[in-house]
Amino acid sequence: MTIYGVALLAICYITGQLFGEGLGKMLGIDANVGGVGFAMLMLILVSDWMAQKGFMKPETESGISFWSQMYIPIIVAMAATQNVAAAVSGGLLAVLAGIIPTVVAFALIPLLSRFFKPKNTEGGYEHGNNH
Repeated sequence: MTIYGVALLAICYITGQLFGEGLGKMLGIDANVGGVGFAMLMLILVSDWMAQKGFMKPETESGISFWSQMYIPIIVAMAATQNVAAAVSGGLLAVLAGIIPTVVAFALIPLLSRFFKPKNTEGGYEHGNNH
């Protein structure tokens, strides 16, 4: 059932958050250190294990798949919001440390795309279709 996929996602999320909080306390940081990453890794490992053992029904898989697709963008947006708020309260240097690498990365996209154009079998470059 779809609800089992949602339950598995919830269990992985809560466990990952607890692990991230515990790791933060062990490191002396008043923050969750990697809780979302641990949750995602745990979800991947547990769902793969369940599929190999035959415990994963298609309905359960669809529940995990649906919420995984929703989960990643939401969590990334939440983390980005927290990072921006922390950077702004951290001063100008923290803000510049985020803006400068972003601008450089965007500026390098055209340069990198010239070096990594796919070649077709006739020795030229493909235009339009990237298969």
